[in-house]
Amino acid sequence: MTARPARFGADTDAAHSLLLTDLYQLTMLQAYWQHGMHAPAVFELFVRALPPSRRFLVAAGLESVVELAQHARFSPDELAWIDGCGHFAPGFARWLETLRFTGDIHALPEGTLLFANEPLLQVVAPIAQAQLLETRILNLMHLQTVVASKAARAVLAAESRPLIDFGLRRAHGAEAGLLAARSAWLAGFAGTATALAGPRFGIPVFGTMAHSFVQAHAKESEAFERFAASFPTNAVLLIDTYDTEAAARKVVALAPALAARGIRIKGVRLDSGDLEALSRSVRAILDEAGLRETIIFASGNLDEFRLRELVRAGAPIDGFGVGTALTTSSDAPYLDAVYKLEEYAGQARRKRSTGKATWPGRKQIWRQRDAAGAIVRDVVGLAAEAAAPPPGMPLLVEVMRGGELLEAGTLIDARHRCAEELARLPPHLAEIDLDPAAPAVPVEINARVRALAQALDCASAAANGRESA
Repeated sequence: MTARPARFGADTDAAHSLLLTDLYQLTMLQAYWQHGMHAPAVFELFVRALPPSRRFLVAAGLESVVELAQHARFSPDELAWIDGCGHFAPGFARWLETLRFTGDIHALPEGTLLFANEPLLQVVAPIAQAQLLETRILNLMHLQTVVASKAARAVLAAESRPLIDFGLRRAHGAEAGLLAARSAWLAGFAGTATALAGPRFGIPVFGTMAHSFVQAHAKESEAFERFAASFPTNAVLLIDTYDTEAAARKVVALAPALAARGIRIKGVRLDSGDLEALSRSVRAILDEAGLRETIIFASGNLDEFRLRELVRAGAPIDGFGVGTALTTSSDAPYLDAVYKLEEYAGQARRKRSTGKATWPGRKQIWRQRDAAGAIVRDVVGLAAEAAAPPPGMPLLVEVMRGGELLEAGTLIDARHRCAEELARLPPHLAEIDLDPAAPAVPVEINARVRALAQALDCASAAANGRESA
């Protein structure tokens, strides 16, 4: 019989536990501790290459990282496990007990568009502190950037029609669904069906009715009447449980009696079938009865490609619910995102692995725009160049200093920033189907970064040669 694992206290929140990480983060911390390696390090999070279906990404997840850094500490239960699990040396858990994040964080403001090989986040802290946060930082920022980037494409395809996140039930876990709701709203969605996102993030929440409510009644019209009576100011009726057009006629027949009670049917929802054809026939039924202000809302396996088809076909649909494709980012579900050491103890560091080499040193991004505000190019240079910087606006901003939060933007700020960025996208970047021949935004690694990389390569080759001899 397998022994049951030790149970942490009932108040343990897995999402905020520092044990929610790779074990090798802890093994490295022990090695740093035992060998007195406490010097400052610079780690940068970046994406090596964009997925084939993406020309840009939307930065998201910084708020989660700041919360992680502010509250990073091991609980007594966690320390007891570390001390007794058999992996670590005596005294290590006692050292971890006082570990707090005292470093600096620079980052792209949420809602900023970014491209490959650009630092999305930069952590400057004693190496153990910066190392410990690696896995969770990647986990949080990767998810939210993936979803925000997918959501932005849906927003572009919908052409100003409101979109609602319906994805919690298909998300890869509860935290993923909640953070996806935040990321989608940041990227321009009108709201979410995830109730907790309302009190947690201040996001508008929306909900209609379920097929089960209709099925629980002997008569479809009775279900409609009861739901409208329960929600007289938000009567959106789901009409595709049985026969969509017949249900639309039942809504029309019910409308006068509801109106006499002061209840206006706000809308109807389609969740299956040929959405274009059904929306046209339902619109005609509603309009003929004078229900011209009753909206049509559609959902059911939608993504940016289907949205574009429906919008360009002129389907009379006023808003859409997008679920599975959004929260899983179905066409590009992951990024080649990494968090790499770029400097330690004041010396630039460079990984030289084949296909995974990094650009060394602490960096900054300078963005150049044309007269209309569209992005022309990004230049990645060394942060030390700030005294005589390349042309353009520096993008990385300081959000934490000495472990303390500085003035930070809000989620509304991020939403506005993303909307402005999307509005200024060149047309070829705003297209859902990407033309391989169309020019992408160039990201230039400048001469000083390249020279530093070459110098480090030469020094490394010489040092390794001496070791071999």
